[in-house]
Amino acid sequence: MGKPSSQPDSSSKADKKFDKKVQFYAKVRDTVASLTAKKDITKKKKLRSRQKKLKAYDLSALSEFLPELKAPRANDFKLNCKSRQQLILKEGNQLSAVLEHPAFQADPLAAIHQHLQNTQPALDEKPKKKKNQNGGRKKKSKKSKALSSQQSMDI
Repeated sequence: MGKPSSQPDSSSKADKKFDKKVQFYAKVRDTVASLTAKKDITKKKKLRSRQKKLKAYDLSALSEFLPELKAPRANDFKLNCKSRQQLILKEGNQLSAVLEHPAFQADPLAAIHQHLQNTQPALDEKPKKKKNQNGGRKKKSKKSKALSSQQSMDI
């Protein structure tokens, strides 16, 4: 007769186990939901800070003041696998030629500076106005001070 009484105990143990599992999964579900909510909030904050940083570096307002370049742009050049390989080979050969050049080996910065002077277009600089010795301020002549002092005496 001991076995029939153990039957309800085993079912109640199974029920208790099942209830514990249900509670555990409910806790896990709640935790996951709260973590995803926190994650979404931090993502929004990061996105906002990124947008602010991007706005800080937005130089599009300067484009209206900059002169337009008349040189053809390289937008027509499409970079696919084959052209990328050719470009890498060409640039690699160019780099090795530069590194082996005696002027570059003697003084790399001077060689780069000289190359840039030779390849970059010359800027049209306007002659600067000469400044006075006293930092651009003009001295008032003594005559005007003398005239103004005489006028004040007359009055």
